[in-house]
Amino acid sequence: MELGAEYVDIELKVAENFVKLISGKKPESFKLIVSSHNYQTTPSSEELSGLVATIQAVGADIVKIATTAVDIVDVTRMFQVIVHCQVPMIGLVMGERGLISRLLCSKFGGYLTFGTLDSGKESAPGQPTISDLLNVYNIRQIGEDTKVYGIIGKPVGHSKGPILHNAAFKSVGFNAVYVPLLVDDLENFLNAYSSPDFAGFSCTIPHKEAALRCCDEVDPIAKAIGAVNTIVKRASDGKLIGYNTDYVGAISAIEDGLRGLRGGKDEIGSPLAGKIFVVIGAGGAGKALAYGAKAKGAKVVIANRTFERAKELANLMGAQALTLAELENFHPENGMILANTTSIGMQPNVNQTPVSKQALRWYSLVFDAVYTPKVTTLLREAQESGATVVSGLEMFIRQAMGQFELFTNLPAPEKLLRDILA
Repeated sequence: MELGAEYVDIELKVAENFVKLISGKKPESFKLIVSSHNYQTTPSSEELSGLVATIQAVGADIVKIATTAVDIVDVTRMFQVIVHCQVPMIGLVMGERGLISRLLCSKFGGYLTFGTLDSGKESAPGQPTISDLLNVYNIRQIGEDTKVYGIIGKPVGHSKGPILHNAAFKSVGFNAVYVPLLVDDLENFLNAYSSPDFAGFSCTIPHKEAALRCCDEVDPIAKAIGAVNTIVKRASDGKLIGYNTDYVGAISAIEDGLRGLRGGKDEIGSPLAGKIFVVIGAGGAGKALAYGAKAKGAKVVIANRTFERAKELANLMGAQALTLAELENFHPENGMILANTTSIGMQPNVNQTPVSKQALRWYSLVFDAVYTPKVTTLLREAQESGATVVSGLEMFIRQAMGQFELFTNLPAPEKLLRDILA
């Protein structure tokens, strides 16, 4: 972004001498930025306000403060100081947890933000590329009235949610931005970002079960599943309402895959009815898949690295529990369905797989919730073993459509979303 005038950026520790040097000689169009950097933490709001006053006192035209995020909650203090600052201010919080300070600067009155020309060439931790600022986050359209949505997770940098939702918002003229939110403690995050500006969230690993406990109200299906992947802040009273769009997205994709095996013929009921449906993983996504399969009449089996967690979910669903080791020799019948809901095989660990290729020959369809990469080792080996495969990308598109409609009360632009991820 251009300042519209000549300017110089100097650190606070040398500012006083510099001001003395240019005293009486400063060109009218000349702007002095005085900056302070903290590479360890983000101070309290009071300390930040005091720092602003100190910087102003040395003659700064523009105040610049860069701190470091230990937790994403730290960014709220920077936003508070920017909003109340009486002079132009650049306030940035470095690191991945501070990324939203760079993306939302114009919403909270920040003077400018910084972007890098290319990924890997950042001059400070957490800098987005200029291309992403302009083309993914549409930063030139973000203003005070822009609503903020985002994907809560840990990790979260791999998510394609910002690409999809921001393009979808723009296509229907919805004044909102969707940002990645690296969150350590969900309850602390929701308490800190309780203002109406933050209107809704997607939840991914490992926060889907915690989201259920943090919501004021939960949709009955999400409650039955025991996991929430979508939180909407109700405008009338600010209450958090929890939903689950995972189960519809995944189960409908798997059903369509099975119908393809049968030539796409119309059937009465679900093609999952009576099938053995093996779910790998007992977390939020595992609960959603198990619930959905059970509701469709499948015979559900839960396999998990920790048997106690598999048993807990199995008891909840009236299902059978196995360890991953036991799954290797589990083949009561041919033509079973396998659904991986863990992060095994996700970038950067792309060579990992939750089950051996040898064991895959008993399955007619294999689904993997992982979508980065699009074709995981599990899917590649399943295809080589003769199974139909369903990518996590298909689930991702379908659950994102459900989230978009909950966020906006508008129909999701399905073709656009598919074209983006094609």
